[in-house]
Amino acid sequence: MERQRRLEEFGAGEGAAPVRSASGRPHPEGLPEVWRVAAGLVEHPYLTPGQIRALPFQIDLARIALSEDLLVVLPTGLGKTVIAALVAAELLRAGDGKVLFLAPTRPLVHQHADSFSRWLRPLRFARFTGTVRRPVRVGAWETADVVFATPEIVQNDLSAGRYRLDDVALVIFDEAHHAVGKYVYVPIAARYATERPVGGRVVALTASPGGKDERIEEVVGALGVRRIEARSREDDGVREYVQPVEVDYRWVDLPPASERVRDLLAEASRTTARKLQKMGYLRKKPIASLSVKDLIALRAEIFARPGPMVRRFGPLFHQLVLLHLHHAQERLETQGVAPFLQYLDRLAAKEKPSRGDVAVLKLPEVVQARREAEEFLRSTKEPSHPKLDALVSLVAETLAEPRNHPPRVLVFAQYRDTIQSIQEALERQGHVVGRFVGQATRDPEDKGMNQKEQARVLGAFRDGRFPVMVASSVAEEGLDVPDVDLVVFFESVPSEIRAIQRRGRTGRSSLGRVVVLLTRGTRDVRYQAAEVRREKAMKRIVRRLSSEARRRRTPASGEGTTVPAEGRRSAPDGV
Repeated sequence: MERQRRLEEFGAGEGAAPVRSASGRPHPEGLPEVWRVAAGLVEHPYLTPGQIRALPFQIDLARIALSEDLLVVLPTGLGKTVIAALVAAELLRAGDGKVLFLAPTRPLVHQHADSFSRWLRPLRFARFTGTVRRPVRVGAWETADVVFATPEIVQNDLSAGRYRLDDVALVIFDEAHHAVGKYVYVPIAARYATERPVGGRVVALTASPGGKDERIEEVVGALGVRRIEARSREDDGVREYVQPVEVDYRWVDLPPASERVRDLLAEASRTTARKLQKMGYLRKKPIASLSVKDLIALRAEIFARPGPMVRRFGPLFHQLVLLHLHHAQERLETQGVAPFLQYLDRLAAKEKPSRGDVAVLKLPEVVQARREAEEFLRSTKEPSHPKLDALVSLVAETLAEPRNHPPRVLVFAQYRDTIQSIQEALERQGHVVGRFVGQATRDPEDKGMNQKEQARVLGAFRDGRFPVMVASSVAEEGLDVPDVDLVVFFESVPSEIRAIQRRGRTGRSSLGRVVVLLTRGTRDVRYQAAEVRREKAMKRIVRRLSSEARRRRTPASGEGTTVPAEGRRSAPDGV
């Protein structure tokens, strides 16, 4: 009787015991439509009752994934992990294979494992991260129904021959936009293409595959998927189930002292760039329009030029100086005077500085800029950057608004120095502020956070124990923080992938709001214009590829679904 009760828990019909496979997992009879909807919830023999809301677009995408390898492009907060869970449940019910769920970070691995534990009936789960020893992994692989892992661990094990992928019925690639270049998703996908069992499936999940044809095609090619399905918040069948996200912009002006420092740095950059132009480089774009990518590409171009190595020393020297000047000016314009000085101080404090490191600090314009910046901080009570005052006002306004849950404000900042300044400015106003950064420790005043510390801070923020969290890019991808009332970009980011990930932290179960702080006449404006342009391009490309994939679709795959509408978010004034 005890054995029969356990089997009935897996949804077998009355008097019919599910078949147990060689894996030891029961295979109850499937439902006529795979998943049944009752009282607004999804039912399935392997799903815990009452856990997953029945959203038609999620079920539609999961149904497609059962018959074709699929890349799902869905805004953050619309349930990409739910789609993966629906597919996993049916493949586990129907066959003997296991599921491999890959995520780029340990926090995401644990988050997905926790979600599956809530949604799926009791199964044998295993988590593979750097903290799990090799013998434990090997043993767990043999017995687990679902393995949640960081890809580096799996690739190392596969290369060492510790296990194979021929018993994996489903591989899920979370944050699939990483599958480019040398990222470890690429060799794992190639390995699965050669070892996958009959009927094996790939489900790739991302909110933002990239803003260029080449990048999206590289992701699709690396993962081996032919089908792309995208949805936006504005699509029919989606918008009625999600909350809108408002995007606003707050403008500030650089103070005169900062403008003088900027002009000195710009003059030093022009002088250095002209030297490179005389050597035959940097002739395709105006000097003022050069980006970090341009300067990194310049280094590769220098090495690619024919001739002896000695001829490369001069151009490489000036390239490094110009790169330092670019970083210094970006810190000043988008972060403030203090982060600019901290950048120079770190160059000066290097144990083994290069010739370029030393040279940039000795440039007359940099020496003068440093002197004026230090005098500004000594002689004024103004903040290091006017964005700090704008942020303090914005946070105060948001926390004063009435609501039926603990208020939550999430502030993203590019640099750790800025995170420290933001935290201090908000704490001076009496706010309790959490800090969420990566693991690297740069100095005693800027310590990194290990996994446990990150989890503790994130849990406290989620529980409402403090209202404001200031975070670096480590919080951009995938972390589940419900009901964030306001997301603030302290600076604009030129990457459409990062901007989409940041915005996705709000608008999940209530109205979302995003505010981007912009400084007039600075790189902030150029970066924001670039992000808007790239995001629009990404939506056009994904829509086209999705339509092409749908036209190639076989009749057995079922009916097509809605193509995403063009994004309706407009650019800020002046962009």
